[in-house]
Amino acid sequence: MKITEFSALLILGALWGASFLFMRIASPVLGPLVLIDVRVMIAGLFLLIYALLIRRLPNLKAKWKEYLLLGAFNAAIPFTLIATSTLHLTASIAAILNATTPVFTAIVARIWLKETLTLRKLIGIPIGMVGVVILVGWSSVSLTFTVIISICFSLLAALFYGIGGVYTKRVFVGEPPLTLATGQQLGAGLLLIPFSVTNLPHQPVTFTVAIAVISLAILSTSIGYLLYFYLIHHVGPTKTLSVTFLVPLFGVIFGVLFLHEHISVGTIIGLITIFGSTMFMNDVKLKKTVKKPLCVEGIEK
Repeated sequence: MKITEFSALLILGALWGASFLFMRIASPVLGPLVLIDVRVMIAGLFLLIYALLIRRLPNLKAKWKEYLLLGAFNAAIPFTLIATSTLHLTASIAAILNATTPVFTAIVARIWLKETLTLRKLIGIPIGMVGVVILVGWSSVSLTFTVIISICFSLLAALFYGIGGVYTKRVFVGEPPLTLATGQQLGAGLLLIPFSVTNLPHQPVTFTVAIAVISLAILSTSIGYLLYFYLIHHVGPTKTLSVTFLVPLFGVIFGVLFLHEHISVGTIIGLITIFGSTMFMNDVKLKKTVKKPLCVEGIEK
């Protein structure tokens, strides 16, 4: 991997890791529904403008119903769940919990696609669950009822990412990645409009919150996707998927630096354990999807 490509990988990990920081800042002010609707609409329009500039206008009419479902499974629902969880969880914990996505993807693929649970998957799934238990039970956050619900929301978001990945694999074979990304964001935005307009914020939007929202939409989502496409094209899905390990790492770093979050021993052990699980899951999937980059699941944030 060249220095330019390696730099792009690090930047992508940082941008997707920062999304948890941005949500932690903006969600308490705007509310999860409004925040995510603004995020996906700005991101979708940005990608649409980019597609126009490079003369690759996506054809979304042919599968508009499918894109609405993809937007729900892979953006609207999981983004909103994570934004809701960050009301009561630290950005660090939310980022680490999101790293369980490959575990849930394997479970969904087994149920939906009848994929065989190989030895690596059978090892990786329980390791991931143990990591969650360590992270939750040995963290600096008090386990109140609200916190437990927030943890469940984060894990449910990872489950929906798994559903979205498998749905993409079944329905959008051969679809251009830019078309997928644009259709997903715009579909999610349309679905969230009825909910966001009835939950408008009552607090004034500060400069810090505005910057967080714009950064979440443009940097973490739009530019993040463009970097992802660049890496898929230049280094392939195998090396690109290594960003899975960088996202929670950057999420923890940003949480400590900008929000002064406390990192306990349990947080570190839980992070390492979930990493171990992800290594098992990704090793299997990469061998099966190296020739089908659109089937790479579990790394969208």
